[in-house]
Amino acid sequence: MQRHLPFLAFIFFLFITMGDQVLPDPLGKASTQTRTAFTQALSSLWPSWKPRTDPYGRTEDAIDQENK
Repeated sequence: MQRHLPFLAFIFFLFITMGDQVLPDPLGKASTQTRTAFTQALSSLWPSWKPRTDPYGRTEDAIDQENK
């Protein structure tokens, strides 16, 4: 089984990347759904990036103080 693992991983990679373009309709749809699910699973591992600070907040506050 270990000997076949790289081959199976390569086949899975091809299925995800090019399956919807090459394979007939039922398998092509499955490839697209697999790619979408795989992408969503990977993107859910990292939360969306939000800056800790507001880089323009201090400048906007200073402008507001000057305008008063």
